[in-house]
Amino acid sequence: MKNNLLSAMTSRWGKNGSQVKSGFHPAMPTFWVAAFFSIALVLSGCEAIKNLLDEEERPKQNFEPSAQFPVIQLPRGYKIEKVASELTYPTSVAWDDQGRMYVAEAGGAFLDEPAPARIMRIENGEAIEVANLEQKGIYPAISGMVWHKGALYFTHRADDMTGAVSRMTPDGTVTELFRGFVDSQTDHQLNDIRVGPDGRLYFASGLGGNSAVMAQDMTPFVLKNPTTARATPAKDIVLTGRNFKVANYLTKDVFGDTVATGAFVPFGTATKPGQVIKGVKKPGGAIMVFDPANPEGTLEMYAWGFRNVIGMAWNKQGEMFAAQNGYDVAAGRPIKDQYDPTYRVRKDAWYGVPDFSAALEPVTDAKFQPPGELLAPVFINGKKQEKKLGFVIDHQASGLTPPDKSLIAGLHPVNSSPSKPDVAPDSWGEYADHLFVPEWGDMAWFTNPLRDKPVGNRIVRINPATNQVEPFIHNAKPGPASEQGAIGKGIERPYDVKFGPDGAMYIVDFGQHLIVLQHIEHGHLPFEWPERTGAIWKVTKTNK
Repeated sequence: MKNNLLSAMTSRWGKNGSQVKSGFHPAMPTFWVAAFFSIALVLSGCEAIKNLLDEEERPKQNFEPSAQFPVIQLPRGYKIEKVASELTYPTSVAWDDQGRMYVAEAGGAFLDEPAPARIMRIENGEAIEVANLEQKGIYPAISGMVWHKGALYFTHRADDMTGAVSRMTPDGTVTELFRGFVDSQTDHQLNDIRVGPDGRLYFASGLGGNSAVMAQDMTPFVLKNPTTARATPAKDIVLTGRNFKVANYLTKDVFGDTVATGAFVPFGTATKPGQVIKGVKKPGGAIMVFDPANPEGTLEMYAWGFRNVIGMAWNKQGEMFAAQNGYDVAAGRPIKDQYDPTYRVRKDAWYGVPDFSAALEPVTDAKFQPPGELLAPVFINGKKQEKKLGFVIDHQASGLTPPDKSLIAGLHPVNSSPSKPDVAPDSWGEYADHLFVPEWGDMAWFTNPLRDKPVGNRIVRINPATNQVEPFIHNAKPGPASEQGAIGKGIERPYDVKFGPDGAMYIVDFGQHLIVLQHIEHGHLPFEWPERTGAIWKVTKTNK
C-alpha cells in the first residue's frame, strides 16, 4: 500500500545496481500509462468508499492546538516541539548506549537526482551525517534501523534488489548480514527491525504485489527482474489455479497483447489447480527473527500471512504487535477492504493474506468486491470464471484454517497506512502500555481510485484492553499539513514513533508527498517527494 514508497523509491536501481534516472524503466509501455487514466475515469462512475470508521469524526476529548504549532491538535497536558527539520526521507530513529539520537534517511525517491541513503546523528537540533550509505554500497530504501550491542542494524535492498539486513559499527564499517528476500524485488521490501524481549532481532518482510499477483501495478519492478519478481510464501501452499488476464507489459512492441498470470509466480506465468508453491527460507509477508551472533544460520520465520507489516513493538508483558498496510484497489486483483490493521502477533500464526481482509474475514464476501471495471478477467485451466474475487490458495489442501480474530489489536481506517508503532512507558501514566501508531496516510488516487477524502496523517492510540483506535495527535483538518497551507508547521507523513531514553515520544515525519498527474504523460508514477521536508517531533507531558 502507501508505504510501498519505501520500496518503489528504489526503482531507480536496475539489475546489478545500474542506475535508472527516473522512477520507471525507460521502455515503459504506453498502455500501462493509459491504464492509470482508465482507473481515474472509473472513479467518476463509482460510489466512493464508505468506511465503517469515519476518519473526519473527532473524538470528544480535550484536544487543543499546540502553542507553537497551532495546526497540530493534541490532548490537554501534552506539548509538541520540533527537534530536527529539513531531513530528506527520514524513516527511523534510534539511540546508542550514550543516549545519542540517530536518524535513517531512506535514500532515493521518484526524482531525477535522488538523495543518498544516509545515517544522521541529531546534535542540538542539527542533523550531522554519520555515514553516506550509498558510498558504502548500500542500496535504498532504508526503512528500519535499531541500535543493538554497540552497532546499528538496518534493512535495505541489496544490489540484486532482494531484501537485505546490514550492520554498521561506530567506526563506519558496514557488514551485510544476509540478502535474498525476493519479494523486495517488487513493491514491498524489508521494513522495521527491532530487538525483541529475547534479545534476538525481528524484522518485517513485505509480500510481493498488492495481493500476491504481479499485475500492471508491478510494471516498473517486474521489468527489472522479470523472471524472479514475485510473492513467496513461508510454508508450502496449494493454489486454486486462478489466473488473471492482464496487459502484457513485457511485450511492449505488441499493442494490445495480454497474458494470464497467477498468484505467487513470476509475471506471465499461469497456474493450475492443485499446484504446489514451496515455502522458502526468506519469504515475503512474514515477520522474521535471527540471532545477531549468527544471522544467516539462525534466520527463521516467526509468523506469516501478512501483506506488508511496516512496524512492530512489544509491551512490558512481552506481547508483540504489528502494524500493517492493507490492500489497494489496484490492477489485477484489487480488494476493496474496510480497514488497515494492527495485530497481536502469535508465533507460527498465519494471518490470511492474500485471501482474508484486515479484519480477518474472507475476501470472497461481497463487501470486498470492487467495481467490475477494475477487476481483471479470471480463468482456471483456460476456462473463464465469473468476474469476482476468489481465493487463490486452496486452504484445506494447504493445511490452513481461517485466522483467529482475537489476533486483531485495532482496526484503522482503510488506506490510513499504520506504520511503525511503539508502546508507552510507565511514565506516561494513564497511557502506560498503550500502543501509539503513526498513520502515514493515503496515496489516493493511485492506490485507491474510490477514495474521496484524505485519511491518516496522524498518531493514534490503541488501548490493549479495548482494542479501540483513538486519535492522539492530528492536524486541524484531515490530511497532511502542507495541504492546509501549513507546510513544516504540522504533521505531514508520520512513519515511525519511538519512546526515547528520556521517556518522550519521538515522531519521524517522512515529509511532503505530492500527486502530480502530468508525470503520467511522460511514463512516470504521478508522485513527487520534495527533499528536506522531513522532521523529528518530540511529545512530552506538561504536568498541567
